[in-house]
Amino acid sequence: MIKCSRTFLLSCLCACLNLVFYFQGNAQIANTISAADKVYGLSKFWQEVNYNFVYLDKVDRKAWDSTYRALISQVQETKNDYEYYRLLEKFCAMLNDGHTNIFRPQIKGLSIMQNAFGDHLVVVKRVEGKPIIVRSWKKDQAVLPVGSEILEVNGSSAEQHIREHLLPYISSSTEYVKWKGATHWMLAGAPGTAFNIKIKRPDGRQAVVNLVHATVSDSIYYPQLGAYYDEQKRELLEFKMLKSGVAYLGLNAFSNRKIDTLFDVILPQLYQAKALIVDLRFNGGGSTNIGTYILKYLVPGAVLAGARYATREHLPAFKAWGSYVTEKDTIGNAWNKKSLEVFKGVYTYHFPYEPDSFVLSKPRIVVPTVILTGNNTASAAEDFLIAADNQQHMIRMGEPSFGSTGQPLVFDMPGGGSARVCTKKDTYPDGREFVGYGIQPHITVIPSVEDYLLGKDVVKDAALAYLLKKIQ
Repeated sequence: MIKCSRTFLLSCLCACLNLVFYFQGNAQIANTISAADKVYGLSKFWQEVNYNFVYLDKVDRKAWDSTYRALISQVQETKNDYEYYRLLEKFCAMLNDGHTNIFRPQIKGLSIMQNAFGDHLVVVKRVEGKPIIVRSWKKDQAVLPVGSEILEVNGSSAEQHIREHLLPYISSSTEYVKWKGATHWMLAGAPGTAFNIKIKRPDGRQAVVNLVHATVSDSIYYPQLGAYYDEQKRELLEFKMLKSGVAYLGLNAFSNRKIDTLFDVILPQLYQAKALIVDLRFNGGGSTNIGTYILKYLVPGAVLAGARYATREHLPAFKAWGSYVTEKDTIGNAWNKKSLEVFKGVYTYHFPYEPDSFVLSKPRIVVPTVILTGNNTASAAEDFLIAADNQQHMIRMGEPSFGSTGQPLVFDMPGGGSARVCTKKDTYPDGREFVGYGIQPHITVIPSVEDYLLGKDVVKDAALAYLLKKIQ
């Protein structure tokens, strides 16, 4: 089953988040989309969601339809392509799905700056639930020291600023992914956009700093680029032997089948492992089959129970019949029950299910195993976790996964943009849901602000310590 690739997933996040910023100044943003096409694009997205969105049963249909009706006039009044796509993004965000998104086109006259403020640099990351400055200019450490928490933005608390100006435009299945993305882009804006921020420095003192987006005037970062564990350049597959026979296997994407070939190459070395760390924290997905190829070598049995799939089924005649059916008419009547569900748009087709059986010609590596997970573990990487669930020699460690997977339907939108709608629901084999919640680790390990700023990979360190106790 082909899923969203890591590149596509990240571009999806960037596409929706890039449009979330204050706009100030007199920049001339293109207005190339006609009023008729603006209504057409809005209606096309609304229609495709109504027919194909697999989680329509979780949507407040009255609010969804009333918002659509209100937007018909609003989109025609937008002054430019940016304002139009901003409304579409906010509409899409009502669905709360990480595989249902609006992708804006390149818009002439639209310029976005994220971290550059002329004499200042401010890179923000959400750590321990707080917006923390994780990089600035070296010369700025007395003014904007790394480790400072942003308390206020333009007179509002940082939380209120994010809630009002960023979260409403972010389409995601899990709240923590929304907050991390929104924090990352919380100071984005066009050139000339001003932010007045209050910070709490690492020593506890508070200060107010005025920032205006402008071309940077320095180049000496603090800390240097690549200083943090989540900034490291990663190959498709990473392998190394750690201490006492513990092997580290980083699987950083399932979007390229080359990773399976690379796994075959290092397989002979893996046989020397007494324990194994499998790192999926930076794997945004790809193809489920690519991940399964590797997983089958890491389990003792010849069967893997992967995710169950379901999709909506539209049957026009049943929809017509269902318009005359009430809930009481469905009692003991399968035909009426089906008609009413089709009428409501929630009739579901369940794909035939059977676990994946396989035969290997090479030995397996069945040793104590820790799978590292994080908020960026998404899509096909989450399917890997589902198939690995309940393996007695495996545990998950780290943070909850991204909490979104499925098969998107992709279609064009006016002005060169596009959109996608999730059409397939994935669950655990027993029907438990993880989309919208994330797959939870057995052992939660979350870096502190101090850990992060010191560049410590505490999740990996905790996994190593756990496995050393297991094998000694």
